[in-house]
Amino acid sequence: MRLLHTSDWHLGRSLETVPLVEHQRAFLDWLVALVEERGIDAVLVCGDVYDRSVPSVEAVGLLDHALASLIPHCPVVIIPGNHDSAERLGYGGDVFAVAGVHLRSHVEDIAHPVELQDADGSSVLVYGIPYLQPDVVRSALGTERSHAAVLTAAMDQVRADLAERSAEASTPPRSVVMAHAFVTGGQASDSERDVSVGGVADAPASVFAGVDYVALGHLHGPQPVGGTEAAVVRYSGTPLAYSFSEQAHVKSVTIVDLAADGSVSVEQVPAPVPRRLRKLTGELAELLSDATLEQHADDWVWADLTDTRRPEEAMEQVRTRFPHAIKLTWEPRVDGAPIGTIDRLVDPTAVSPTEVVLSFVEHVTSTPPSEDERTLVQASVERVTDAESGEDPT
Repeated sequence: MRLLHTSDWHLGRSLETVPLVEHQRAFLDWLVALVEERGIDAVLVCGDVYDRSVPSVEAVGLLDHALASLIPHCPVVIIPGNHDSAERLGYGGDVFAVAGVHLRSHVEDIAHPVELQDADGSSVLVYGIPYLQPDVVRSALGTERSHAAVLTAAMDQVRADLAERSAEASTPPRSVVMAHAFVTGGQASDSERDVSVGGVADAPASVFAGVDYVALGHLHGPQPVGGTEAAVVRYSGTPLAYSFSEQAHVKSVTIVDLAADGSVSVEQVPAPVPRRLRKLTGELAELLSDATLEQHADDWVWADLTDTRRPEEAMEQVRTRFPHAIKLTWEPRVDGAPIGTIDRLVDPTAVSPTEVVLSFVEHVTSTPPSEDERTLVQASVERVTDAESGEDPT
């Protein structure tokens, strides 16, 4: 049985100010071609299908396009993530199932696997565990308020159903669990929404014991957890980068081969990259002149400027060399140290109001005030002082 594990499409999301709809469409078209080329038996989509609980019209159209293109090739199993609305994503589940799209959106669905059969008639059971918000589901699952507790209760249902089916079958079925969760040991990115409860956001990989493969969604970097590269608990990651914290990721989907004896082999297939992401740090003049940075001319660039004074029309200047620059920050340095670490406090009771304002100017510019600035500040302070005293400033 050959499965394709993917997750966290975040349809409708933007990267900074760049809409990604067309790039997401290109990924989905590539995915359909890969499914056909590699003889995939089922596609597993492990949550965060949409970026918002109320998705845009364009995002809904993308999912419709993807499913219509995948159905002729193989079944699709989908669970909602923490960005999705389980009710909206799960709407029409019975109708979709007839067409080969199996939605597992609610707690009641956990112990009802999708049964797949390979060429020799042996079964693979795919259990879907949607994102479980402890405050919402702990009553239904009869457990305490924690991610580990609700996932354990869900997996207890899975193991009980699997044991019952195995006892009745001449050949024990192979088993796969899909889940959207933060599993201990996973490496997070800046673009994932915090799912912590009481300061605890994760659950150990051991809660998934007893199945052949665990297909995870939520973390954006492709990675195994709870063991080595051959571990059967894995995140597929996002198909596209959704923040600069993901610039080093190799975006991919995971092809999972389940042998008749339950052994598992996995392959990461790199996804198409519309543009690389790169954070460039330095003074503006350096970024515009450094010949080694020419390789980033077509990248989505984050320019982190370190000039002691903020350059005028900084983004416009950056884009003369990096036309796809989409983010700019200014982190001035003084003698190599960030300005925020330098103590520029003055005692307002010990110096004049003019000196207080001038110290503020020096704090935000990282350089002593110019003569023009001193003259302007002095005149401004005098006007305020004269107005408070009732004197005519003219």
